[in-house]
Amino acid sequence: MRARIYKPAKTAMSSGTAKTRDWVLEFVPETPREVDPLTGWTGSRDTQSQVKLRFESQREAEDYAREERIDYIVLRPQKRRANVRPGGYGDNFATNRRGAWTH
Repeated sequence: MRARIYKPAKTAMSSGTAKTRDWVLEFVPETPREVDPLTGWTGSRDTQSQVKLRFESQREAEDYAREERIDYIVLRPQKRRANVRPGGYGDNFATNRRGAWTH
């Protein structure tokens, strides 16, 4: 049984950071997914791939993996640059705005 421990990235559909603070221990699939010939759905017999455990810190996740004798790999999170534009959205409604409002 192998697992990976990582800190999830924010979703592309939102600018919020919900569910990105915790560390996740997720099992690596041991068998490839298969297409069911009757329904055409994709599935797997590997039930461990459905398990995602959340921890408040990387250390807690590693300690759990060691206690349960789970072989794991840690994927370090990449730091994001701040995406702050000068002016930004609020500048659209500023009282000292140059030029006419065009909508």
